[in-house]
Amino acid sequence: MSTEISHLTVTPAELLSGADNQRVRAIRSRRWLIYPRAKQVLERLNLLVDHPRGTRMPSLAIYGDSGMGKTMIMKRFRDQHPPTFNPVTGKLKTPVLAMEMTSRPGERRFYAELLTLLGAPQRPRADIAQMEQAALRIMEAIGVQVLVIDEVHNILAGTYREQRIVLNTLRFLSNRLQISLVCFGVNDAREAIGGDVQLARRFDQFTLSRWAANEQFEMLVALILRNTPLRHPSVLTAKSLRRILQVTEGITANIFHIVNSLAIEAIESGRERITDEAIEKWEPEFDADAAFA
Repeated sequence: MSTEISHLTVTPAELLSGADNQRVRAIRSRRWLIYPRAKQVLERLNLLVDHPRGTRMPSLAIYGDSGMGKTMIMKRFRDQHPPTFNPVTGKLKTPVLAMEMTSRPGERRFYAELLTLLGAPQRPRADIAQMEQAALRIMEAIGVQVLVIDEVHNILAGTYREQRIVLNTLRFLSNRLQISLVCFGVNDAREAIGGDVQLARRFDQFTLSRWAANEQFEMLVALILRNTPLRHPSVLTAKSLRRILQVTEGITANIFHIVNSLAIEAIESGRERITDEAIEKWEPEFDADAAFA
């Protein structure tokens, strides 16, 4: 029996010829979708890679609640600018270097994390000055243009003195290497970066706000559905869209979760589409408030 697949993009349409468990596996796997808001962030990030080196390099801080897709955007940006090796010169070039702020910030722990990421051997008794010089030397040699720091709100876990030291370190790296900084974090990260006025002035800010009942949200749901391998199109009413927004509280990860759960149920039941009735009956598998308390 032939199946109309014009409701799907190419990749999910190709999955329709496979087994059901392959489709379920594809739905459960992490997949990148270019929705307008993410595309806007990536365009701004890419401008930093191409920016000429100079004093007071532009930087970008991206804030948003947990689950709004910050880490996915960060990984996508990093993957768009992978390290390259020139066999003629024998040099490695890494335009984008991405790290995660340590859970308990401090100058030594910061440089230890950075050197580990750079693949540099570390002497157990090396002092901070030696670690700093090693990081500077390697980052300059591999041509780092943008240093990305995820979970930057972890700075707040340190004492006031530790916070100031880490912020001074970030400003020093930007000045010395003439690189841009990109910081991802929850909304509390504004307070973390704001602890250093000179550093904060260098950052443009972009907020990944929770989704609201508007055209952008409708476009996001439509995009997810077009990339979900179901044999029949899912036509949702405005009431169903409001229901999705209500139960997910406008969090991107939750929106993907509910659509994925309903899609898997649609495959297992043989309906092959997400219906308004299924959305109305859907309940989370656990109490989200309790889980994130």
